[in-house]
Amino acid sequence: MNGRLGGHIVTGHIDGTGRISSVRRDKNAVWYQINTQREILNLIVEKGSIAIDGISLTVAKVSKADFSVSVIPHTLEQTILKNKQVGDMVNLENDILGKYVQKLIDNSNETELSKELLCRYGF
Repeated sequence: MNGRLGGHIVTGHIDGTGRISSVRRDKNAVWYQINTQREILNLIVEKGSIAIDGISLTVAKVSKADFSVSVIPHTLEQTILKNKQVGDMVNLENDILGKYVQKLIDNSNETELSKELLCRYGF
């Protein structure tokens, strides 16, 4: 990689599962709300990325119990999401960069994320 990197690095390794708790149409999009475990939610950030059943999507909202994505019509038509309903289970993969940062924090003696900690590890 020697140019601008955009999007989401997906490895294909599932981190956990979630259950669709709401599907709502909103003008030019469909909103999916997904409940999942705290371990998954801890690595999700608003405007960050998540893979749902292998589909790289941007996270619109995150709470303590769930997260939401807004899917445009083109993505909906080109993916399996068009077949998903409330109650369906989905596979989830967190962004790999967040997992690396979490591992560095877990392996350090420091208890808080700081600019100094990130600089020490090359971020």
